[in-house]
Amino acid sequence: MHTLYLASGSPRRREILENLRFKVIRIPADIDETPHSDEKAADYVQRMAQEKNAAAVEQWFAAHDASPEYLILTADTTVAYQNHILGKPETEAQAAEILARLSGQTHQVLTAVCVYWQGKTHGVLQTSDVRFKTLSAEEISAYIRSGEPMDKAGAYGIQGLGGVFVEHLQGSFTGMMGLPVYETVGLLEQFGLSIPPFA
Repeated sequence: MHTLYLASGSPRRREILENLRFKVIRIPADIDETPHSDEKAADYVQRMAQEKNAAAVEQWFAAHDASPEYLILTADTTVAYQNHILGKPETEAQAAEILARLSGQTHQVLTAVCVYWQGKTHGVLQTSDVRFKTLSAEEISAYIRSGEPMDKAGAYGIQGLGGVFVEHLQGSFTGMMGLPVYETVGLLEQFGLSIPPFA
């Protein structure tokens, strides 16, 4: 079983990697995640993944005074509509506003992945197009009452109740969950680390 460091608190990313038979060790990577003024979604999500990776590497060396034993993986996911970044709602009113904006429209879910190993860093960006069905005010209100939108970028999670709103998806389901499997495996293979053989 291969081992890697995951600088992310996302349980979904950890679950995806463990499903690929990786042993995952979580390490910290604390950064300011505020978007720059007028920053495009693709630029933002890639910058976040890269800065998280750099922070994780820096914090590792500061704590251990040695190179990491395993490669370090970071990722970031953002939701964008008409290239406007839709972060996590801070209030129920914001969640309702976001969901109303996505209703009946196509938006993008972007996930950037970054890997560090032995002084080298590589990254990849995956983008999915997602079309929502037209949502009624009652559906939006009921979904908000479930509590699910409040800690999700774009105010929904496809792996949960929010999946019932997705009329069409073109891209990567796992990318929407926070870690695109195909692209991530390709990135790891650049460092000579392949997924374990299927049993």
